[in-house]
Amino acid sequence: MSAVGRSGHEASRTAAESSVRRVSVVAVGILVVFMVVLNISLVALAIPTINRTFGASSTQQQWLVSGYFLTLGTALMPAGRFGDARGRRNIFVAGTLLFVVASGVAGLAPSMGWLIIARLFQGLAAGMVTPQVYGMIQVLFAPDERARPLGWHAAGVVSSRVVGPPLGGVLLTTGGPEHGWRWIFLVNIPIGVVAAVWGWRLIPTVRRAERPDLDPVGALLLIAGLVLLWLMQGELWGPFLRWLLLLPVGLGALVGFVVWEQRYVRQGQPLFDPRLLRLRSFALGTFVATFYFAGYNAIFYVLSKYLQEGLGHDGLEAGLALTPLALGVAVTSFFAATKTKWVGRPLVILGLVLGAIGLAALAIGDAFLPGPDSPHAAALPLLLSGLGGGLVVTGVGAGLVIAPNQTLTLSEVPSSEGGSAGGMLQTGQQFGGGLGVAVAGSALLASLGSTGNWLTAFRVSWSIIVGFLVVALVASLIDLYYQAYQVTRTLPPGCSP
Repeated sequence: MSAVGRSGHEASRTAAESSVRRVSVVAVGILVVFMVVLNISLVALAIPTINRTFGASSTQQQWLVSGYFLTLGTALMPAGRFGDARGRRNIFVAGTLLFVVASGVAGLAPSMGWLIIARLFQGLAAGMVTPQVYGMIQVLFAPDERARPLGWHAAGVVSSRVVGPPLGGVLLTTGGPEHGWRWIFLVNIPIGVVAAVWGWRLIPTVRRAERPDLDPVGALLLIAGLVLLWLMQGELWGPFLRWLLLLPVGLGALVGFVVWEQRYVRQGQPLFDPRLLRLRSFALGTFVATFYFAGYNAIFYVLSKYLQEGLGHDGLEAGLALTPLALGVAVTSFFAATKTKWVGRPLVILGLVLGAIGLAALAIGDAFLPGPDSPHAAALPLLLSGLGGGLVVTGVGAGLVIAPNQTLTLSEVPSSEGGSAGGMLQTGQQFGGGLGVAVAGSALLASLGSTGNWLTAFRVSWSIIVGFLVVALVASLIDLYYQAYQVTRTLPPGCSP
């Protein structure tokens, strides 16, 4: 395989850079990751309020969320490749400042159009920054030292998920229906400015005798394919353009990307080495991550709309009701990270089963949720019960899936391909997250429009979310089956596993 990872020159120079405070560099990266993930939770909670302000159409509501994941997902691999080839400090700082500017534009947006454009640039900025954090950990820490900074990174992601719902509820309630959702964007500005200044001062620069090629053709084909497929969502285009133009051209661009990368790997360093897909653990693990995040991210979008617009609760109560999901992730994620090596794929399967059970239990318990007659009195029961206990179980399952699946997916990937493989895995996660919001959100709004019944619309979209988890579960079971089959074939005759 091609050498896409860290070069020996970069590694030796970084090791000799004794003045670099490694912990501080990782801390600034985690701060930006915290801000990016926090923003996802906050915006999902604020959509009903934004809708009331601008009277957004169903397509605009979907683009507000899924458009962010589109630009984030398309930027991940090109930005990671740029950071590997040209150094990470400049692109990290530029991405952080772009996120700050886009947040300011979003917070002051005079219309839904401006807000969607700002969200697209927020996603682009997040896609520029996120792969640099993994790259910095890879460069600054030896292989046997990386467990701790990766654990810090996981803690940043989990803590942002825990803080997001209640913080969003407080901001929405304090700011009121006119300004509360604006504060959700403006709160990023001081965090981002501090992170940009800190990153410029602390992140080391890398000087190389030669400047590797960035594979621009591969990047353009990948971006074109993802964007064209994304444009199919909503009612922006008619059926003829969606199915006879956008779909075939988009798929053709992705096929062209794979063909180009297969040829380019023979002469240079591709954006993504397609030979990684021959590794069953990587291919199936990426598939699992894509469909799992399609369901996981859609949970926040669907529940936020249902609790606020369907049941009539305010933003604070909706945020409190979503908190058990994040707490469940926090409780099990660190435990699961230490057990992945010993348990393996069955740990992910257990998490997927628990997630599906939790979502099904929530759908059943929905019949007993309190209505809007006394919303403040209902807030505490919602929080303690975790919407009938379903979100608690779903959160526990998420902690058993996300980090272990990532570890297993990259377990057979050569170290020289770690950056490329990690970028593809993240692209699958983000693309899946946006796809899930688009599909489940479309089903919610379409059912609501045809029946006028929020309970029916919620259950239709919720069944789709459960379906995403079931697809991921089937893929994990296939992986486990092939593992057991290989073990059986390698045993001597007469022995059983």
